[in-house]
Amino acid sequence: MRTGMAELPLHNGKAPRWLFYRMVRLSESVLDYMSYEYNQRELLLRISNPFWFQALSCALGFDWHSSGTTTTTLGALKQACKPEEHGIAFAGGKGKASMRTKEEIENFGDIFNLPTVKIESMRRASKLAAKVDNSCLQDGYQIYHHSFILTEKGEWAVVQQGMMAEKKYARRYHWLGLKTKSFIDEPHEAILCDTKEEKTLDMTSRKSEEARKASIDLANDGIKRLNRIVTGQRSLDEFTHPEIHFPKRHGIQRVDISPSGWKALKIASEIQPENYEELISISGLGAKTIRALALLSELLFGTEASWKDPVKYSFAHGGKDGIPYPVDTKTYDETIDVLKNALQEAKVGNDEKYKALERLKIFTDI
Repeated sequence: MRTGMAELPLHNGKAPRWLFYRMVRLSESVLDYMSYEYNQRELLLRISNPFWFQALSCALGFDWHSSGTTTTTLGALKQACKPEEHGIAFAGGKGKASMRTKEEIENFGDIFNLPTVKIESMRRASKLAAKVDNSCLQDGYQIYHHSFILTEKGEWAVVQQGMMAEKKYARRYHWLGLKTKSFIDEPHEAILCDTKEEKTLDMTSRKSEEARKASIDLANDGIKRLNRIVTGQRSLDEFTHPEIHFPKRHGIQRVDISPSGWKALKIASEIQPENYEELISISGLGAKTIRALALLSELLFGTEASWKDPVKYSFAHGGKDGIPYPVDTKTYDETIDVLKNALQEAKVGNDEKYKALERLKIFTDI
């Protein structure tokens, strides 16, 4: 279950040493408290919640709307985490660190004494989560930070971030493995973003289900048929979404599928994938090939894919400086009312927890 996504402006530089040192120390205290008061599953649930994650980042002292909200917070948590004590581990990270995710999952799996089949399942989940957000959801954001969080029981979550260099923005994706039944059939619990992209190919949408099936058929039919298809077909304008604008050259050519994509399709024709997850798991089958198969599926079978950005609602109330937009006072007041009502209706047996809720109510009255 992907539980949320936040859009954040890209900021250069890194956290000053004096701040990051304190972020690590406070992160260790948070992990200590969570492991003592709750359990590892509760921590996964909270990390996969973009609101809680954002609040944690602010509590640690980092900029609330910077791309570093993701990378620096997760870096501090990874450095502070002690798998043997906390029963949880953070694998991967930013840039080159993300390339070590596979190895780190295996190492942490050994520390937690997890069975080989569970470790392999988590490695596959890490790969598919990145593949889906990079290639199946083509929103223009390239993944550059991938964190895989696993527990001693083999439960997992993913927090990853992509960037759109030309807009100087980053977008954060949250995944929760506890309820993930499918990686490609609307795995979103929520997608939070302040803007919608005009052109977003979403192969995870249920509207793309028939296009996914047709893509599998095309891949299974083999490379020879695809070679015949990509020469001399009709204009794309005849069968694609009217809001999508293509270059003056309309025909699908070999250049529209990368060389590695052709190789991947050849492999697909040999192994005959039974479902879309198996298809996109093939090494070398990336965004261009997935997009080309979707377009060809519409041309040949009339199976339309979704081109709608699956954003559902805004992440924040705005900011006093008008960044990312002026404060939305109506929504702000409604949020306060929701909190007040929730606090008034809270009926718990633990007196200390009830007192904590009462203390929180004070802040809503400020």
